[in-house]
Amino acid sequence: MEENKKIPAPKRLKKPSRVVRLLALLATSALILLAVVLVVYRDTVNINTIKRWLAYRNMETGVTGEAPPFSHAGGDKLSIAYLDSGAVTASAAGAHYYGLDGQQLAEEVLSLENPVLTASPTTAVVYDAGNQTLFAFRDGEESFKLTLEGSADLLSARPNGGGWLAVTAQQSGYKGAVTVYDRKSEPVIQISLSFTFAVDAAVSPDGRTVAVITIGQQGGSFFSRLLLYQVNQKEPFAQIDLGSLTVLDMDFDEGLIWLLGEDRLITVALTTEGETVQTYYFSPNYLKGCSLGGDGFALLLVGRYRSGAADQALRIDSSAQVTQTLSLSGQVLDYAAAGDCFALLTGGQLSLYNSELMYFAGVENTHAARKVALASNGSALLANDQQAWLYIP
Repeated sequence: MEENKKIPAPKRLKKPSRVVRLLALLATSALILLAVVLVVYRDTVNINTIKRWLAYRNMETGVTGEAPPFSHAGGDKLSIAYLDSGAVTASAAGAHYYGLDGQQLAEEVLSLENPVLTASPTTAVVYDAGNQTLFAFRDGEESFKLTLEGSADLLSARPNGGGWLAVTAQQSGYKGAVTVYDRKSEPVIQISLSFTFAVDAAVSPDGRTVAVITIGQQGGSFFSRLLLYQVNQKEPFAQIDLGSLTVLDMDFDEGLIWLLGEDRLITVALTTEGETVQTYYFSPNYLKGCSLGGDGFALLLVGRYRSGAADQALRIDSSAQVTQTLSLSGQVLDYAAAGDCFALLTGGQLSLYNSELMYFAGVENTHAARKVALASNGSALLANDQQAWLYIP
């Protein structure tokens, strides 16, 4: 005879509490309200607007969008960088790292004859060109300090967004040497050249490739080359002749290298099929300034005359083509590009534009700012000789 088994009653699901239901209702209402706002203000609200609100929602700003200024160390030959963790200044008085609230995070107080500041969105590097010591700042602290040995001299130091660093120097026994350091400040590769001078280098965003600019002489004429190395290989996998070009600036984007010369801007696209080189020549205009910090574009300032101010701002895309042109009427004191935005600072105003050269925000230059740095979300860091402050559109 089969034993009768008692089947357990099904468990009843607990109804959500009133508090849970209320929170769910509020969250749904907030999402609906956000969707309505985005539709109504679609011409003025974009993803950068939301990023700025999330990043600076606890920061006090006035009706102009400017945060309270804070004092910085100042000094001659001032330059500034805007990191995701604060602001770095470099001048003849040394290197200084501040939070956006003005709190000093780190500093190196020393005399710099030729101060140079290079930066990615995460890391800033300060060094004295032709000297032997550099300082790197990241994540609210001085993350790396390097002093070259012997008679070596620093020529260039460029960080990428991941905190890797390509350092170019003249070292005894070699005409040029490039060392790549990883995020932990450990050397990954050293490229030593005996027959040609290395003058600049940059490491790719993923840290796998380093681009090296060299200068040599042949038949009484100087020539430049771009050498490309994998960081785990001592020999270059590609060599691109640049002719008599003198490289003034360079940047390594995702799969794209930017090279700035006195009369041209070159893009080198790296693909699985090889390298594609394209060139934009400034003639009949003259170079007045350039920022390679934009995502997929360069900001170029040019003028019709060798002397005098810039009268045009050009947006150059990754194929070295002019996509937009903006006429300039006032003298540009400083400029910057980051993300899909760029900034122009004059004695009267800071003007912010999107990558299509459409003006979207600005503020009067009432505090006599002479330097500007830009974040990828479109907010700007301004500085005069004694103070710095944030402008949030």
